[in-house]
Amino acid sequence: MPSVYEVVTNQMIAKLEAGVIPWRRPWTSEAPMNLNTGKPYRGINVFMLGLAGYVSPYWLTFNQAKTRGGNIRKGEQSTTVVFWKWNKAETDPAEETLSQAPILRYYNVFNVEQCCNIVAPAGRPPVNPIASAEAIAAGMPNAPVRTQADQAFYRPSTDTVAMPGIDCFHDAQGFYATLFHELTHSTGHASRLNRPGIMEKAIFGSGEYGKEELVAEMGSAMLCAIAGINNEQIVENSAAYLANWLKAIREDSRLLLQAAAQAQKAADHILGVEQITQRGGE
Repeated sequence: MPSVYEVVTNQMIAKLEAGVIPWRRPWTSEAPMNLNTGKPYRGINVFMLGLAGYVSPYWLTFNQAKTRGGNIRKGEQSTTVVFWKWNKAETDPAEETLSQAPILRYYNVFNVEQCCNIVAPAGRPPVNPIASAEAIAAGMPNAPVRTQADQAFYRPSTDTVAMPGIDCFHDAQGFYATLFHELTHSTGHASRLNRPGIMEKAIFGSGEYGKEELVAEMGSAMLCAIAGINNEQIVENSAAYLANWLKAIREDSRLLLQAAAQAQKAADHILGVEQITQRGGE
């Protein structure tokens, strides 16, 4: 039977290999918490529950759902959370003192979205979409499949863009900046621009990985400008995120220029500029 450490580590590695960066959350959703106690989960549990892919922050054990008159939908899978449990005080024969030792334990919880007959508190007020940005996303030719999850990522193997719901963001600007980032990644798919860093798997933290992140952030900034989104906070968030790749940028003086050129191609593809140009020349 695997240890608690192995359970947690294996789940995190699986997400990283799938292209998900568990600790990157450029949006602000509510912290996961237990619906019965109202206490937020802490430490690794924040990532474990966030990776499960639910929008609601509320979680329950099987018995807690039952005591509230609810039940878990058939076929739903639980999510692991961990906690430290202290042993009862024991006498140490050598020291003749009482000692306690913490033991790591885990148990399983379910999100309220997996339950029936459970009433959870209402969320934040809805965030209104931006029509110009919606038109850009909806008009992308040969677009990837879009799904809702509790993290944002592009998965080339399934050609899928996953995004939290717009109401998980403080504002619509942040939502579309993140969506355009992921859509820019998707332009690297073999069916589109066939860009290195997407079709040739790049190692996390490598120069090639950093270059692809530059492309995605620059492409997002270009598309935001075209949509009329001019939010200073978006620029700050982008700069803070790209600071992670400063080492790669410093090691290759051509990286920024190359990334900018590829970002322009990606933005043009999303906007359908190539198709328009071809039609205009006929």
